[in-house]
Amino acid sequence: MNPVFPGALLPKSQPATLGVMGGGQLGRMFVHAAQRMGYNTAVLDADPQSPAGRVSHHHIQTDYTDEAGLQQLASVCDAVTTEFENVPAASLNALASTLPVSPSAACVAIAQNRIEEKAHFTACAAVSGVSVAPYAVIQTLAQLQAVPANLLPGILKTARMGYDGKGQVRVKNAAELAAAWADLRGVPCVLEKRMPLRAECSVIVARGWDGSVVSFALQRNVHVDGILAVTHAYQSNMPVAHVNRAQAATESIAKHINYVGVLCVEFFIVDDGSKHGSLIVNEMAPRPHNSGHYTMDACDVSQFDLQVHAMAGLPLPQPRQHSPAIMLNLLGDVWLDAHGKSRTPDWAAVLALPGTHLHLYGKQGARPGRKMGHLTITGADVEGVKAVAQQAADVLGLPGVDD
Repeated sequence: MNPVFPGALLPKSQPATLGVMGGGQLGRMFVHAAQRMGYNTAVLDADPQSPAGRVSHHHIQTDYTDEAGLQQLASVCDAVTTEFENVPAASLNALASTLPVSPSAACVAIAQNRIEEKAHFTACAAVSGVSVAPYAVIQTLAQLQAVPANLLPGILKTARMGYDGKGQVRVKNAAELAAAWADLRGVPCVLEKRMPLRAECSVIVARGWDGSVVSFALQRNVHVDGILAVTHAYQSNMPVAHVNRAQAATESIAKHINYVGVLCVEFFIVDDGSKHGSLIVNEMAPRPHNSGHYTMDACDVSQFDLQVHAMAGLPLPQPRQHSPAIMLNLLGDVWLDAHGKSRTPDWAAVLALPGTHLHLYGKQGARPGRKMGHLTITGADVEGVKAVAQQAADVLGLPGVDD
């Protein structure tokens, strides 16, 4: 359990040091936000070329479970957070014995295991009214054989280490289910009933040590091959009823486990025959999220600013979105032509478009599916933002943005 928070870690002549487990792009953007507010930063990541490590005051180049590395991180930091849900919860727990860690190891552990996550969402549904898709836990042969027929066709997902579409297999019948579970080597899994999907969306909240909560508006997301491609962030992106219910459900999910930090919860809108469909909760990420990157350019406070505020015990300002926005995820495919040969994207043409904000993560080597950066388009009105976003997508060879 985390120690009692000692009070706000305010920037001063000898700045407090904020640490992050993980050196990817989320860590990099957190480091930039913390440094802008006057904090020193420390990153623990084994990769000497990690995007966050290369811009931080301290880069501890060890594995997440390395005892000496964890001790070194604890010795230089006043508080620690994580940028990646699969950082071992045990490591966060070890750090929490000597300094504040947010989110806690217990919260991260729930997000690391789909079985526990589903149970948590189900418990919260009694308050929020937003439940999960019908599912079954498969950890044994007996549970596999007992799967109800009405859960098929479905999606078999590994309980652990699954993200961006990894560890997921679509199955149509019992035979395919058995074969898929065998291919996954019989690891604990969750089988979710495949639902008629209308749309995907997410809500990002920040919750402080004192229980205060602030929220960004709901984002509508478009995924391609299980990876986020486009985020639509503007007032008319979803029916108001879904916006309000998703925000309330996300706050309930955070409160139920005494969460501290930035949390993203992803939802599905499924076709139930009604005009707008129904809302179900999919999964949560105990950290800032790809779908919230637009907040750096379209809001007066970004998700990374709130991550700093929450872990440092500072007041949480309610974010205000000042511009409609569309975010385009830039994968390594953008750096490859139709024949798979390396190319340089036409950044000059992209940046000549009004309201474009390019963020590249400093990663070495583009490859298909690798998150290399993102492009946010802001403007005075939604139609103008959509038009520019489509122009940018055309230049970069991306799919259409207005689905």
